[in-house]
Amino acid sequence: MSPRPRSTSDEEILAAAARAVRSTGPELTLANVGNEAGVSPAGLVQRFGSKRELLLALAEQAASATPGHFAAARELHASALDALLHALSAVAREIDTPVAMANHLAFLHANLHDAEFHAFALNDARTTLGEIQALLREAVQAGELRECDAGDLSRTVQTAYRGALSTWAIYRSGTLEDWLRGEVEAVLEPYRPPSQLV
Repeated sequence: MSPRPRSTSDEEILAAAARAVRSTGPELTLANVGNEAGVSPAGLVQRFGSKRELLLALAEQAASATPGHFAAARELHASALDALLHALSAVAREIDTPVAMANHLAFLHANLHDAEFHAFALNDARTTLGEIQALLREAVQAGELRECDAGDLSRTVQTAYRGALSTWAIYRSGTLEDWLRGEVEAVLEPYRPPSQLV
């Protein structure tokens, strides 16, 4: 006798867990996730083993999605800088309120002491840095940026991007996407050739 098919996929549960993180933050419970997913806490434990394992699966999924965000941005934009800004703004399409961003950041910080969560966060940061650096090098080759050390600039861009997530949650000015773009563009502006300055 074949097992009864699951009405809610793992991907749907992880999407629900991400929404629960944004609405609840570090106080997240299996009940919060279950309410979002339409699955009982017992069902979540049966599927994932524990709250920690569920959240590790969410962290792994988030880290593994980063290359896809950059690949999609490259498909949409011929300009390396436009692709960069689009990819870095991907988070803004999921987190649209300051409270959601604050909860997301608080959850991340609450789990960084855990070696397994930290490993996923570190992998994501390194992957993001590599993608930023590759696009900056392409931008230099295409004449969108002046000759520069793409390695150094990529770290500055990543720092501006990560910092912008926190500062937007504090200042709450405009949309997250506009705020992110503005902060990254401010870093890139001194590297643009004179012909590209507005």
